[in-house]
Amino acid sequence: MHNELIFLVEEDTESGFVAKALGENIFTQAETIAELKIMIKDAILCHFETSKMPKIVRLHFVKEEVFAL
Repeated sequence: MHNELIFLVEEDTESGFVAKALGENIFTQAETIAELKIMIKDAILCHFETSKMPKIVRLHFVKEEVFAL
């Protein structure tokens, strides 16, 4: 059983946001953060049996910034 599941969340120019779980084969996407949370919950419910469901889901937002010198 997982106590905590961490998702890396990144902005995507085509779909809004994408989320990838660390250590699990779970990936989802949505146009807004609110929709993404719903999609993540659905993906977790599909991926885990009830007895192995994580207690905490942590979203780690990754923002890449590029600039020129």
